[in-house]
Amino acid sequence: MPLKKGTSRETVSHNIKTESKHGKPHKQAVAIALNRARKSGAKIPKKSEK
Repeated sequence: MPLKKGTSRETVSHNIKTESKHGKPHKQAVAIALNRARKSGAKIPKKSEK
């Protein structure tokens, strides 16, 4: 099932759940969902390396 397009918390949450159901580790599922939201126009800063 393809991920939803959008920037809302509900959409990001849905995409995380979808990726987790398909066996992705939680951190990777979050990264994929946030990347999808960024491509949809969300202003979510990337995590800076410290």
